[in-house]
Amino acid sequence: MARDFDRQVAEVQVRVAILNGYTALGIPITKAIG
Repeated sequence: MARDFDRQVAEVQVRVAILNGYTALGIPITKAIG
């Protein structure tokens, strides 16, 4: 964990981006047929 506040913010943003990527992979894409 970084000590500088700005670096901590950057680390959190990276972690959130990674989690959002995994969440996007897990969401099924539904398409209407007909």
